[in-house]
Amino acid sequence: MKIIDVIASKAKTGFFFDDQKAIKKHAVQNGATYTGKPLTKGFNAVRQAGEAISVMILLEDGQIAYGDCAAVQYSGAGGRDPLFLAKDYIPIIEEQIKPMLIGRELDSFKELAEEVDDFINPVTRKKMHTAVRYGVTQAILDGVAKSKNMIMAEVVADEYGTTVSDEEIPIFMQSGDDRYNNVDKMILKGADVLPHGLINNVKLKLGEEGELLEKYVMWIRDRVEEIRDVDDYQPVIHLDVYGTIGNIFNNDYDKMVKYFKELEEAAYPLKLRIEGPIDMEERTAQMEALKELCRRLDEEEIHVEIVADEWCNTFEDIKYFADNKAGHMIQIKTPDLGGINNTIEAVMYCKEKGIGAYQGGTCNETDRSARVCVHLAMATNPIQILAKPGMGVDEGYMIVYNEMQRILAIKKLRDRRADI
Repeated sequence: MKIIDVIASKAKTGFFFDDQKAIKKHAVQNGATYTGKPLTKGFNAVRQAGEAISVMILLEDGQIAYGDCAAVQYSGAGGRDPLFLAKDYIPIIEEQIKPMLIGRELDSFKELAEEVDDFINPVTRKKMHTAVRYGVTQAILDGVAKSKNMIMAEVVADEYGTTVSDEEIPIFMQSGDDRYNNVDKMILKGADVLPHGLINNVKLKLGEEGELLEKYVMWIRDRVEEIRDVDDYQPVIHLDVYGTIGNIFNNDYDKMVKYFKELEEAAYPLKLRIEGPIDMEERTAQMEALKELCRRLDEEEIHVEIVADEWCNTFEDIKYFADNKAGHMIQIKTPDLGGINNTIEAVMYCKEKGIGAYQGGTCNETDRSARVCVHLAMATNPIQILAKPGMGVDEGYMIVYNEMQRILAIKKLRDRRADI
């Protein structure tokens, strides 16, 4: 099946682009926005509407495959590619990607995805923006699936030697700033992992000695017990703190380990994960800091899992952190890896190294990129997958959960027919 045309259209995401540096330094929340001057290159405000690009591939039999180019909420932070605006990148897709794809056979996802992901823009002499590679490879996977009368998860499993899961993968919901009402929604819906929490401000969310976060953890614990439907419901508490714990303790490991012990006790009997406890603002230093923090927690038998995120963006970064055990779990933030072929490889690599693979992403994606990511997860079986896009809980969970159930139903049908 050949590609006969490529079309790009502007799109909106499920959330916003936020200037993380400004939020950490001085920006003040003002309703749904922030007051303050942006500090990251490309931003004209601390918060701006999220943008994406839909890439559609026209197949010779008239079918249309598509994927969405999207970038993370905190674009330009932690070593990531710059702000992704549709007006800047639609011309690049039309001038550089379109001629590359027209006339190509859709017989191998892996081969064509790797070619797109490795493509060097002759103008910039660099790889394409991660968002471009992300969306175009989604469309390629969809195209190969359509050409072979398969679902996307089956294509991934077939080409990478895995098996499509016949069980649900735990879904992690994120609350945004409405971290109390949204927790109630999560509990009522039976979230496997919750609530993310968006703990990105010391004064308002963490506390100068971590006291606000500790109270919040205890509140989650108590709220689960209070409103859960079944007695054995025990979700994992997973909180993203954006390096703020390191900030309040001046990166003192002894103080941080002591604090994690207090958080572990506050969460009991629920399991606790802390994402991004420290931000060293440089890759090597970040790896070494998380490695040391994990070593100390393990040595003292404190059962709080550290999740690597910042400065662990690309597939090479993930291998570097996994090789050094810099994190009990690594977030594979799907848009940051560029081509979705890298997400597949990253999950498989973490599992091989005995490191927890969290197939994440961002609230700033689209419904399409979220659905494609469910297929990747069902074919590679990470420990958890992020409900996305948006911060409203209901919508992102619905999109991810429903797509997962469709895949499970199709898998059951395929297995039943294979036994006949």
